[in-house]
Amino acid sequence: MRLLRYRLIVPMMRSRHSPEFTARGVMVGLIWAFTPTVGIQMLLVLGTWIVTRRLLKWDFSLVQGLAWTWVTNVFTALPVYYILFVTGQLMLGRWNDISGYDSFLVLFNASFTEGQSTWEQAKTVAAIVFLDWGLAMWIGSLPWAAVMGRVGYVFGLRFVKRYRHLRAERMARRMEMKSRKN
Repeated sequence: MRLLRYRLIVPMMRSRHSPEFTARGVMVGLIWAFTPTVGIQMLLVLGTWIVTRRLLKWDFSLVQGLAWTWVTNVFTALPVYYILFVTGQLMLGRWNDISGYDSFLVLFNASFTEGQSTWEQAKTVAAIVFLDWGLAMWIGSLPWAAVMGRVGYVFGLRFVKRYRHLRAERMARRMEMKSRKN
């Protein structure tokens, strides 16, 4: 928890940019975090940052965008992939092809053979994500990415504004106490 606070929350508090700039970074990071792209999400945020700055003249905090992709990581990827898969299956009308989480893990783990190198495992995961279950996960990621992006923007905006307001009040109280002493 301390590491998450240090990597995600503290940079929001220390940012010198507008609250909207920071909140947009949180939004972009969470949008990419809730797509089936674990492993390349940071590159996708960087690409989004380059394209939006150059072509659309729209800017966001790259640091926040990169950091908030860490919400989905090696440890949380399978549960998130499962949620995306089930959501996609439901959106595609495949009601009879929704396996439980345990079945999902068995299918996922069965895709790996013993003795595979890290590169072979990465290729297997990519094949699963983009070919086998890809359509369902990509379609299922659309509502999650949209909702989490919106939640991230609102959270980031409120958090930064509230923090800055409380900091200004604290500084005003200090100045008042200092002036009373003099």
